[in-house]
This record gives sequence, C-alpha cells and structure tokens, in this order.
Amino acid sequence: MADRPHQDTRTGPADGAADGAGWQPPEHEVEPAYQPVQINRADGSWAVGRINGWWRPSAGERAWCRVRALGRGEAPTWVPFDPERLLLLPACGT
Repeated sequence: MADRPHQDTRTGPADGAADGAGWQPPEHEVEPAYQPVQINRADGSWAVGRINGWWRPSAGERAWCRVRALGRGEAPTWVPFDPERLLLLPACGT
C-alpha cells in the first residue's frame, strides 16, 4: 500500500480523512471483516476495537477500514488504515 493519504474523488472526503460526516464507500466494494484491534487515539490513550469492513479503492492506494471502539457506544467510522494507529490483534487461536 502506498504511504500517501487516499483521496477519493468519487465519494470520499476531499481532505483525505473520514471526519464523521457519514462518509462511506460503495457497499458493493466493501469486504466484510472481523478483526480485533487496539486503537491508538489522538490523545495517546488506547482502546480495544474491531474492524468490520475493508475498502481498497485501487491498486497502490491506501486501504480504508470501518473501525469501532468497543464499550464506548461509538458508531463505526471509516478511516485510512494506519498501522501506527491501529494495531491488529489475533482473531482466533491461542
């Protein structure tokens, strides 16, 4: 994946960040997922969450994921996947 931010000129936010404005990619392009994550928040705190969808706009562009923090009543939000902010956890196994 590329290191530059994704800017979707079709339906995504023009500034390259999902900002809670209800933006989402076309549903037929979303891959369902069940991926536990640790979310590194802007204030430096960590929260447990889940990625429940992936969207890959095109080859070579950053993937986006629909992520939700658990236990806080927050709605899922689409964000560009950033391994510095979203630490993937094992989904199963020991």
